Amino acid sequence: MNNNTADTVERWGIFELVLSGPTSGNPFVEITFAAEFSFKNRVIYADGFYDGDGIYRVRCMPDAVGEWRYVTRSACPDLAGITGSFVCVEPSAGNHGPLRVHNTYHFAYADGTPYVEVGTTCYAWTHQGDEMEEQTLATLKSAPFNKIRMCIFPKHYAYNANEPVYYPYERDAGGNWDFTRFNPAYFRHQEKRVGQLRDLGIEADLILLHPYDRWGFAHMDAESNDRYLRYVVARLAAYRNVWWSMANEYDLMPWLTIADWDRMFRVVQETDPYRHLRSIHNCREFYDHAKRWVTHASIQRWDVEQTRLWREQYRKPVVIDECRYEGNIPRQWGCITAEEMVRRFWETAVRGGYCGHGETYLHPQDLLWWSKGGVLHGQSPARLAFFRHILEQGPADGHEPIDGVIEYRWPCVGKSGEYYLTYFGIHQPALVDLNLPAGIRFRGEIIDTWNMTVSSCVPEILSGSVSVAMPGKPYMALRLRKIT
Repeated sequence: MNNNTADTVERWGIFELVLSGPTSGNPFVEITFAAEFSFKNRVIYADGFYDGDGIYRVRCMPDAVGEWRYVTRSACPDLAGITGSFVCVEPSAGNHGPLRVHNTYHFAYADGTPYVEVGTTCYAWTHQGDEMEEQTLATLKSAPFNKIRMCIFPKHYAYNANEPVYYPYERDAGGNWDFTRFNPAYFRHQEKRVGQLRDLGIEADLILLHPYDRWGFAHMDAESNDRYLRYVVARLAAYRNVWWSMANEYDLMPWLTIADWDRMFRVVQETDPYRHLRSIHNCREFYDHAKRWVTHASIQRWDVEQTRLWREQYRKPVVIDECRYEGNIPRQWGCITAEEMVRRFWETAVRGGYCGHGETYLHPQDLLWWSKGGVLHGQSPARLAFFRHILEQGPADGHEPIDGVIEYRWPCVGKSGEYYLTYFGIHQPALVDLNLPAGIRFRGEIIDTWNMTVSSCVPEILSGSVSVAMPGKPYMALRLRKIT
């Protein structure tokens, strides 16, 4: 069989070549298969993968409009030297391509469209069965989140003790996991969910490894880990909405050394032809995010006021993916109020970074959003939709920290001479002193971040050294926009 999904593929869509090949032995380790996709004088080399039942697939995410050609490479005669072509056409509405680091500290889609990250965490949502997984997707459809952190492997942890529907490996004759034989149905299920997220405009921040495990997947040897990473990249890299997170709380896996993590980062970097975003998430100890294979810092810390320090240390985008969770479970990390969750988003933003949401309200069937998805119960998502709307009205190149405009060192971001945004958090000043550029007029607005209102300052037009009356209550922000 020689079959491709279409003769035409939209830009940043997926072209797939499907071939028939050997079934004897173990094709997962004995057969190598790849393709070279060429556009004019440029070549993309993409690994293929075995999908079971004698089916081999290789995928391409074309990034330029026009004719593309391909030729397959393999030591197996049935899979070698097969040629063909397809046409890449303009992208459909809503398809802006994969995300890239933009302007050092921010993100933008490949077509230049700005991206303000407002993420959430649902670690094991793809392991809960179709009914609940579809409920999660329905919730996400109307939620403000444009990124979701999710584990590829199943997870064993508090409030998440159920067995998954699928397993990533086959068992051997003794009933043990055979780490040389993947279960294609498992990965097809993951692909389906990643594709559905893509269609909702949501980035899939895929956690490749994690310590919360009772099956043995966290303790594979180096050869098995590398084989797994190559297989996942081969299957999923052509999806434009993919991010790679090497691990959740990598430092809780002490059997893996920093050299191991460095090696695995390089495996992903070298086998992903599309240069998707790459990070690693900590519990206590930071990985060195300055290393060249890390695209952005993924941080777990509650003290988000250090965001600017981390920006300056790593000179990369800072995403505090875990700042604790809105909820009421009896664990310190899972029982902050909605007000505090929203405050941490704003505090991070006015220091030039990005923040992540999670929800952990007790449920009689342990259906917590942070782990299993389902429905949201908290009050923060509506406020985070408002937050995202405000941030998306800001500078297209991202909000940069600015000193000296707001007196008394209130944190401020924006674009000098054009746009300023500051946030007062739990503080409740009745008066704010400004040092705006002389000769430039700004329109001032007071933002109530909890009640989600925007009102004009009095006076509304501001310039030079001036004081602004504030409501004298917490969770207020002040926005100043140049009048053109």
